[in-house]
Amino acid sequence: MIKKYSVLIGVVISSVLMIIAISVYPGGSMYNEYSVGFDWKHNFISNLFGTRALNGAENASRIWACAGMILFPLSYAMFFINMAKKIPDRNSAYIIKYVGIANVLFTFLTVTAWHDLMLIISTSLFWTCLFIITVFILKTRLHLFKVLCLICLAIFYYSVYLWGISDWDLLPITQKINFLTSTLLILGLEYFTKKEDFAHIKSRGYKELVGNNK
Repeated sequence: MIKKYSVLIGVVISSVLMIIAISVYPGGSMYNEYSVGFDWKHNFISNLFGTRALNGAENASRIWACAGMILFPLSYAMFFINMAKKIPDRNSAYIIKYVGIANVLFTFLTVTAWHDLMLIISTSLFWTCLFIITVFILKTRLHLFKVLCLICLAIFYYSVYLWGISDWDLLPITQKINFLTSTLLILGLEYFTKKEDFAHIKSRGYKELVGNNK
């Protein structure tokens, strides 16, 4: 039972830890260093990881945020491992599984001084896996998940666009929306899809074998 709901349990515990981190964040944002508490509109999640808050106070949220940032990628990795078992194409399944596992390290390293570089690497790995999964979802009859996958990808690429043009007004908000929607999508795919949904999709290796025997 625990193994079956390990992804859900991991996400719930991680969310609780992050909520605690947000609740004890002393204050300060890039817009107002004297603000009190965590401003959902102006603070980035990364503000929780500093040894000191942006208002200069000792950051009590750091330990909670770091703990949450360990469990979140571990939960996602478990999802990617489980999802890889449902995908009929072996090469794609390998990418989803091992890239998803590698993402654990890079995501956790976003809490360090290498934040910017690690964030680029971790998001690239994470969304590469979700992009491949989306390609296979589009080949199924899971119409609701088709829409949800495309919405999540659209939000992600919009966030990348905002980052590219340095739109710091909308980016903190889209960051949280992106985080929420992708996590909900992962939970949906984990518990409401099964291997049989993809069984009709022939693997690339199988197609090549059939083609060579004709």
